Amino acid sequence: MRYKNLIDMHTHSDNSFDGHHSCVLLCESTITNGGRGIAITDHCDIDGKEYDFRAFSLNQYVQTYAAKKAFEGKILVLQGLELGQGIYEKEKSEQILNAYNYDFVLGSIHNLKDTPDFYYLNYNEQDVDDLLKRYFEAELELARWNMTDSLAHLTYPLRYITGKYGIEVDLTKYYGIIDAIFETLIKNDKALELNVSGLYGELGDTMPNAELIKRYFDMGGRLITVGTDSHYYDKVVVGIDKGYDILKKCGFKEFTIFKNRQPMQIEIR
Repeated sequence: MRYKNLIDMHTHSDNSFDGHHSCVLLCESTITNGGRGIAITDHCDIDGKEYDFRAFSLNQYVQTYAAKKAFEGKILVLQGLELGQGIYEKEKSEQILNAYNYDFVLGSIHNLKDTPDFYYLNYNEQDVDDLLKRYFEAELELARWNMTDSLAHLTYPLRYITGKYGIEVDLTKYYGIIDAIFETLIKNDKALELNVSGLYGELGDTMPNAELIKRYFDMGGRLITVGTDSHYYDKVVVGIDKGYDILKKCGFKEFTIFKNRQPMQIEIR
């Protein structure tokens, strides 16, 4: 790979309900795939789940801490979390965030309140425009809540609306609220995520796409994390270089990581 500073800021171990491999195996694969660092950001979808979030968080935190120590001096290992739907259970979310010393917390919306994950919806039976309006409103609320570090896969529903169902979406219809999301992130010194997983799926594009990344940059956004959203050990770091290519074309000279919940800019090279 032609980039030296490949750091994957969005990965899932088998602590995630849909993950498959251990934290240690993810770290070993990071080295194999030419990466210099990894954030292990397991799912903590806070709404409508029955499991013990405190037990989950403790187990995940202990395992990522063990990996961090085991690979010290070899690669950078960041202890992270992907907090899903945190705005629907704010008190519970804040208890978890305050209980552990995470390096990095991704904020995500995988479903609207009291509805299934976008993965499960039949979009031939949905009002896609209404759904996307409500989704971006939730994303704006998440940004304004200001409790996470980077806003993950901003155009997540398109993975299924366009990628799976082939329904084309004119994103310019939502630029008003998307701009409000970007303005909020910039004002609060929070990051936007460039999620490269869509490049290898049916969507065939990043989330968000390059046009929105450029729009964010032109508005003054400079904090941006890049992640594979990998759920398998062999996919870690794969595509981060393509993400950096997009960032450079959009004007970025640096990408962002977080340590101890504080942003750090690293040169794209």
